[in-house]
Amino acid sequence: MHFTDSRQTVALTIAGSDSGGNAGVQADLRAFHTYGLHGCTVFTALTAQNPFAVTAVEVPGLEFLEAQLDAVLPTYSIGAAKTGMLATRQVIEAVAAKLAKYPDIPVVVDPVMIATSGARLIQEDAIAAMRDCLLPRATIATPNLPEAEELCGNSITSPSEMLAAARTLAKRADCAILVKGGHAAGTTATDFLAFPDGTAVRYRSPLVEHPCSTHGTGCSLSAAIAAGIARGLSIRDAVALGKTYVYESIRQSLPVGPRATVLGTPSFEELLQNTAVETTDLGLHSL
Repeated sequence: MHFTDSRQTVALTIAGSDSGGNAGVQADLRAFHTYGLHGCTVFTALTAQNPFAVTAVEVPGLEFLEAQLDAVLPTYSIGAAKTGMLATRQVIEAVAAKLAKYPDIPVVVDPVMIATSGARLIQEDAIAAMRDCLLPRATIATPNLPEAEELCGNSITSPSEMLAAARTLAKRADCAILVKGGHAAGTTATDFLAFPDGTAVRYRSPLVEHPCSTHGTGCSLSAAIAAGIARGLSIRDAVALGKTYVYESIRQSLPVGPRATVLGTPSFEELLQNTAVETTDLGLHSL
């Protein structure tokens, strides 16, 4: 893998805040720092949150959101940006419009729509804005299985259907799509990355038995992918290293209070030496 000099590289997170420090902007900054990057932040929501629940959400006004974007986008040499929680159609449209003015910045979209519990996190019109306004601006999007089902409009129950969904969405949005298989049962986490031309990559990694924490893994993966791209990796390699980062973060998770746990923080050197993630390039029609 070839990396750029991280001392000259910036990554931007456009996402919500997690007061518990497990997910959202806090998880993104943790990933950026592991990769040796400076992190810029744009807060799209404030949450009162711990590993068990979100008890309150405050969405800043659009004027303040746009002021944050205007403060950082023209000022910093941003190697990549990622989006996380964008709760409303208006927020999604505002973010997409600002990013459209900076077409050279790669964008990783984590389409935060449906929680692990199955709860819908954004409104129906926001999902349409995500699909129609933001995904076409993305370099890569990282839906989990329920989110991929929402975007495709059909159920996904097998690896072949995951691959088909990734290819369908990649062609439709004209960006790379990583369909994450962490919601599926089994002892191995399998994800599929597809490109608009139909080429694809399969990633496999072992599931960590009885992890101390998994809260914030989706945010962490998309942030790590953005960090890898900012440091000069291809999308394929950025996903592989990002999955390694998440695997090690889960493996090193630890308690940080009477009832609170958090993902661990592996070193960058650990990621480069890790062989937990198996990467397989697929043909246009193979699984």
